[in-house]
Amino acid sequence: MADCQCDDAGGLTLSPRELYDRLTEQGDQVRTLKTAKADKADIDAAIQSLLKFKLDYKRITGQDYKAGCPPSEDAVAHDNGPSEDGADTVDPWNVSTTNAKGVDYDKLIVRFGSSKIDKELVDRLEEVAGQKAHRFLRRGIFFSHRDMNLVLDAYEKNKSFYLYTGRGPSSGAMHVGHLIPFIFTKWLQDVFDIPLVIQLTDDEKYLWKDLTLEECHHYAMENAKDIIACGFDVNKTFIFSDLDYMGSSPEFYRNVVKIQKHVTFNQVKGIFGFTESDCIGKISFPAIQAAPSFSSSFPHIFQGRKDVPCLIPCAIDQDPYFRMTRDVAPRIGYTKPALLHSTFFPALQGAQTKMSASDPNSSIFLTDTPKQIKNKVNKHAFSGGKDTLEEHRKHGGNPDVDVSFMYLTFFLEDDEQLEKIRQDYTSGALLTGELKKLLIDTLQPIITEHQLKRKEVTDDMVKQFMTPRPLNF
Repeated sequence: MADCQCDDAGGLTLSPRELYDRLTEQGDQVRTLKTAKADKADIDAAIQSLLKFKLDYKRITGQDYKAGCPPSEDAVAHDNGPSEDGADTVDPWNVSTTNAKGVDYDKLIVRFGSSKIDKELVDRLEEVAGQKAHRFLRRGIFFSHRDMNLVLDAYEKNKSFYLYTGRGPSSGAMHVGHLIPFIFTKWLQDVFDIPLVIQLTDDEKYLWKDLTLEECHHYAMENAKDIIACGFDVNKTFIFSDLDYMGSSPEFYRNVVKIQKHVTFNQVKGIFGFTESDCIGKISFPAIQAAPSFSSSFPHIFQGRKDVPCLIPCAIDQDPYFRMTRDVAPRIGYTKPALLHSTFFPALQGAQTKMSASDPNSSIFLTDTPKQIKNKVNKHAFSGGKDTLEEHRKHGGNPDVDVSFMYLTFFLEDDEQLEKIRQDYTSGALLTGELKKLLIDTLQPIITEHQLKRKEVTDDMVKQFMTPRPLNF
């Protein structure tokens, strides 16, 4: 693949930019050895490694290595489009697959050049955190990462880090799929006792949607209430609207400009598929989503420090933004952000697409009543059951494509209960209607509780969360 490099063990480890950085470091090492008049054998070995890296670089990028000329991101443009078999499309605006089970995430890891969250990493995270891993980790809902081991290394050495996640506010009502990164981010904040910044990209929605600036900003404020209702600690959390914060923070804007200077139009065109007919706001926006990855963008939190590592929990479709960010970071003197990627929350109609805020029947909204939840699940949730009761009892259902079971995987805490449901449905002992009822009984109290908590969120509370201020950590 064009976005990764195989090491000697056959593992996918280096992106083109990371390989370029390794080449630059190796070149520096050769020069250092020559200057120090090191043993000829050491110099020759270093030169051989340099030549091998150059060959790998040419093979992967199709470009000759030139010092001071980082690789074009054009080589990874296809990562955001269909896979080789044409089945999956994954980018920040479109997710689709022809597979009823959903996107093939193992293939996506290879295409994007990230690393799989394996049992070893989950075990280590549990050891560092001192508690059982969140169900999203145990069940592979957060399935991929970049540099999570480095974050844990730093934490074990008593070096703090901070969390960054976000929300693009395109409507006043969020759906349950939007809760996933916030549920997990809150767990991370609680476990590691660290600060969190949440970006509301109301500017992005204005550029991409047929909405006014006032509507986008209003939706941001409404979405902030749903986010606050997830239970974040106001003393450790800063929520900001791009339309508000960028105009009041010189440090944030300066980082945006630094990023903009180091990314070419060809690069963003390759990464995001922009065309010459796109407005210039879209072309420059990725730098705004990148800027919160650097601690110096928040002087009120980090007192100007540039070296506080950032961990970004997000859905995998947002990864193109942060591949660009990681590419830019070393060139402007900053630490690359680490990432934890989640799978997609499926639409009620099936895992072929994400849920959409514009289609009320594709989603369970946080504003839905218990009756609406029941009706939506019963009428629209795609079933993995057989056509007749007799067939289902004989052959069983398929939980891998059944949306009700998928939703339970996200929201049912008890692992043993979930596994029993899987076995009973697969054997035919549990009927589709019974499975849907289990989901309804699980979702209704979760949504009701969220609605009660949201009612307690006042405008003053929103203002408190969104006021630039020191955080306690």
